[in-house]
Amino acid sequence: MRDDGSLRGRLLGNLALLLVVLMCASGLSAYWNGREAADTAYDRTLLASARTIAAGLSQRDGTLSADVPYVALDTFAYDSAGRIYYQVLDIQQRLISGYEHLPPPPPGTPRTDDYPALARFYDARYQGQDVRVVSLLRAVSEPNMNGMAEIRVAETDEARESMARDLMTDTLLRLGMLALAALMMVWFAVSAALRPLERLRSAVEERQPDDLRPLPLVQVQRELSPLVHGLNHFTERLRAQFERQAQFIADAAHELRTPLAALKARLELGQRSSDPQQWRQTLAEAAQGTDRLTHLANQLLSLARVEHGARTIAEGGAQRLDLTQLARELGMALAPLAHARGVALALEAEAPVWLKGEPTLLNELLSNLVDNAIAHTPVGGTVVLRVLAPAVLEVEDDGPGIPEAERERVFERFYRRSPQGTGLGLAIVGEICRAHLANISLHDGDNGGLKVRVSFSTD
Repeated sequence: MRDDGSLRGRLLGNLALLLVVLMCASGLSAYWNGREAADTAYDRTLLASARTIAAGLSQRDGTLSADVPYVALDTFAYDSAGRIYYQVLDIQQRLISGYEHLPPPPPGTPRTDDYPALARFYDARYQGQDVRVVSLLRAVSEPNMNGMAEIRVAETDEARESMARDLMTDTLLRLGMLALAALMMVWFAVSAALRPLERLRSAVEERQPDDLRPLPLVQVQRELSPLVHGLNHFTERLRAQFERQAQFIADAAHELRTPLAALKARLELGQRSSDPQQWRQTLAEAAQGTDRLTHLANQLLSLARVEHGARTIAEGGAQRLDLTQLARELGMALAPLAHARGVALALEAEAPVWLKGEPTLLNELLSNLVDNAIAHTPVGGTVVLRVLAPAVLEVEDDGPGIPEAERERVFERFYRRSPQGTGLGLAIVGEICRAHLANISLHDGDNGGLKVRVSFSTD
């Protein structure tokens, strides 16, 4: 298996990334909230300064003058954050005090509703700096002067920006400390949550190689229970597989021991005889016994190939094959054998039938079915090999057939209906069908023999 890193590290990394995103969002929110709070606070100061200056307006000899008190000028002094500018205009918009060229309100600037004053707040540029400006209108009503004087007070944005940045920095600092504490708590929480996995690992490592019992019921979280059940299910299947293999080896040893003992006894009997005719008969019988042993060994090897092919199919190694073409090639290969036994071999297939499978196993299936049918068909009989849509294979013979009561047992390993057989032919066929998820069934033939039908899946 590929090492995909630490689960604990991945959880902490994802959480840290989420916290960083939240901190960025919170920092931006704190900055804008701080800027809004700074604007509210400093706008009130600007308006208070403008009102203080407006209170010092006076008219002398038809001329408006501004007497700026010290309390107002004190707010205009330099500070650590920025600078404040002011301007006083008479009713003809002539400068009577303050800084020149202070920007006027843009057209359409609304009057503020936050304070009971004829004031407008706006942002502008002055002397290459961003400034916040308040424009306050003051009514002048004298016998020889009647109109609106304007007082403008501007402040650079440094103080507001400094306040907003301080709020944002403080927010990020607090959130960073909380995030660090949260990550530490999550580290300990994840470590505690992973302890059942450590106990499960220890329980697995402490086992002997041949110990395939279910895992002990260690205390695990609900999310880990399916893993434990899955491991136990896999272990149970593995144990069943080993038991089948052990049983198969024992059965194979038993099946091989009996004919080998008979062969040895026959040869020993022939050695004690001095009759050449008896020797020839012994050799002939030994050759027949050897042929049966060879056939049995080949069948055992076929079972081993079936298990290997089943793993290939399970791992996605199935190929797209034409069942009609496979049946045609096998029919041509077995035609001489059928002819030698006096049996007619016919193929009924009209169109290609495509399916996914393992070619070696399918050839083994066809070979066993057709060879078994030829072996049980009397001289002059017929064996028919059919390929039907969508994916059905049929092999029908004119032999004695199989009683319905025995049709399930013939797929068991080493089950024989006659002494001459090995009891593995149909067992191999059944294993191949299971590997291909195919359904096999036995039926009465149209002429009284046996019809074997294999239905493959087309998915």
